[in-house]
Amino acid sequence: QVQLVESGGGLVQAGGSLRLSCAASGRTSSRYAMGWFRQAPGKEREFVAAISWGGGSKSYAEFVKGRFTISRDNAKNTVYLQMNSLRPEDTAVYYCAARPPGYYSGSDSRTDYDHWGPGTQVNVSS
Repeated sequence: QVQLVESGGGLVQAGGSLRLSCAASGRTSSRYAMGWFRQAPGKEREFVAAISWGGGSKSYAEFVKGRFTISRDNAKNTVYLQMNSLRPEDTAVYYCAARPPGYYSGSDSRTDYDHWGPGTQVNVSS
């Protein structure tokens, strides 16, 4: 079992930046491919970015390409999401998620992840 906790959310003006962190604890000896998702009020949870357990393979949703960067520091058991040029439509609860051990790459499908953090709120004002 691995536990995930997100941090770094908050209120920012449009055009600003935030860096989200996702700290893993528990069975961190296994390597997990990780993903970030988000959910705005009244909408389904959607894929934002994913990273392989080694960090060499990354993928992004089209709407964040060129603005967001996913990274990880396995020595710290932490995954990051650097968010630049934020827009009001980026307002959502952001969740990090881990795939089961044994999967190298991340995925854009929610059902491929079996551990989720509680989420962190990001609000972008216009």
